[in-house]
Amino acid sequence: MRTGWVCHELYMWHNTQNWNQLFEPGLTIQPYEHAENPETKRRFRNLMEVSGLLDELTIIKPRPAELAEIMRFHTKEHVDHIKAVSDAGGGDASTMTPMGRGSYEIGLLAAGGTIEGFDAVLKGTVDNAYVLCRPPGHHALADLAMGFCLFGNAVIGIEHARAVHGIERVATVDWDVHHGNGTEAAFCEDPNVLTISLHQDNLFPPDSGLLTDRGKGAGEGSVINIPMPPGSGDGGYLSAMERVVLPALHKFKPELIVVPCGFDAAVMDPLGHMMLTSDAFRKMTGMILGAAQELCGGRVVMTHEGGYSAPYVPYCGLAVVEAMCGRDSGVVDPYLEHACLYGGQELMPHQTSVIDAAVEIMKQMPS
Repeated sequence: MRTGWVCHELYMWHNTQNWNQLFEPGLTIQPYEHAENPETKRRFRNLMEVSGLLDELTIIKPRPAELAEIMRFHTKEHVDHIKAVSDAGGGDASTMTPMGRGSYEIGLLAAGGTIEGFDAVLKGTVDNAYVLCRPPGHHALADLAMGFCLFGNAVIGIEHARAVHGIERVATVDWDVHHGNGTEAAFCEDPNVLTISLHQDNLFPPDSGLLTDRGKGAGEGSVINIPMPPGSGDGGYLSAMERVVLPALHKFKPELIVVPCGFDAAVMDPLGHMMLTSDAFRKMTGMILGAAQELCGGRVVMTHEGGYSAPYVPYCGLAVVEAMCGRDSGVVDPYLEHACLYGGQELMPHQTSVIDAAVEIMKQMPS
């Protein structure tokens, strides 16, 4: 398979400032680093090079998105606000979403890089593409930055695919540990976009991504949320993929599958309480690719979202890209054997009950 790779050094220069993980430093909070810092992304990219896998990919050069492309989703007021904060030297774009000088331009480059990834897949230059962009995007709303996200990269890419390439039916499968609320909000009234989110129950945003949230109006039934209990591991997630995600994709029959790909459901992540191993991400990717081969000519675009364990994210990312391009780099995940021994990796009854409920919701999708 031909796999595209989008990345740029400027993505690493998005400045989330001298915060202490989620909070501004002060007299009682020692300065440290923000959770969404460059290190996980840079280490992922570096392992791709060291492993030799980067040489097997088709490099796709990003470009800044045009304002008209951004405003297929975002309001002008939102774009102006992000630019103003950036031009003023940075600050908090909204609650707990710091940005620095130049982050507006880097945000445009992230959205434009995503568009280039979509273009390469839809033009047939590559079979699938991974966009290692920063800042992330799946929490951003049309008029509000949120959860470290300035612009909704995946949403902007989907709207581009529809406007420029004539794609009508798109499915998204978001496995970030946090609910993909921005993507859902963009399409919750649209029957032609299926949004599926596997996430930790009631983590972020609060009271978001409930099983009962199924879409609105004409889009009722086009939203599927699978709020997994904290502590879910490979067994729970793979069961949810097999029993809910894959049947939903086959029922919906998309022309393109988009994966907002976060690695914060992995073991050791500081902002999640899940247990996934790199092997689970490899297997979930294989499931998506298999469905895509049957349904939409193998067309898959992955956009990078969360993941805050600098030691472990690179191995999860490598596993995903290995599955996408069908090559084995020979690099062994040094954490895998240890993580597989953690108690709770197998499917648990309380996880099964959530998946059972999601199966019933999936069955009610319109044909």
